[in-house]
Amino acid sequence: MIKANNIRKSYGDLEVLKGVNIQIKEGEIVAIVGASGAGKTTLLQILGTLEQPTNREALLEINHKSVPLLNPKELAAFRNKNIGFIFQFHQLLPEFTAIENVCIPAFIHGSSKEQATKDATELLHFLGLSDRIHHKPEALSGGEQQRVAVARALINKPVVIFADEPSGNLDSESAQILHQLFFTLRDTYNQTFVLVTHNESLAKMADRTITMTDGRMN
Repeated sequence: MIKANNIRKSYGDLEVLKGVNIQIKEGEIVAIVGASGAGKTTLLQILGTLEQPTNREALLEINHKSVPLLNPKELAAFRNKNIGFIFQFHQLLPEFTAIENVCIPAFIHGSSKEQATKDATELLHFLGLSDRIHHKPEALSGGEQQRVAVARALINKPVVIFADEPSGNLDSESAQILHQLFFTLRDTYNQTFVLVTHNESLAKMADRTITMTDGRMN
């Protein structure tokens, strides 16, 4: 599913990633842990194609596609179709309702309004938000907002979901519900999850935990 070799990233003289190698299987839930500044988020952004490695010899393959070979337009289309993102802060657009927020990636993908609305409605129902579809973010709880963000990440049926501290802004009960949801989604849709987290409970639930220290994997 994901193969990355010799991933290096520097910002000026600061070397954040120092030759990271990682392989993740289809349907696997992997937690990446480590102290702040260890390079976890930078690695996640590179694996998710939001950032590029500094070194040209770095290799990154996702779902049998060599990412470095894609031009910017191809990369954007590949990302929209194959990758979903969940962040600590839901980043919902406040002027749109829950279902409108969820539909946005589908519209970018080229789905019709009818199909996007149908898929978004099904996802929100699956996530227990049937009665919140037409509410704007300000009318939703933190946990509900994050579930809307999960639905948005899933709308194009991506093969892999990257999540950066997905429960970091939630209370313990909402966090536990979200964590269990990841496993339900994996079991239902066989999606792959790569999670950066400081939450020990989530890390222990994962199929595999990878610890990063000073830009390297232990």
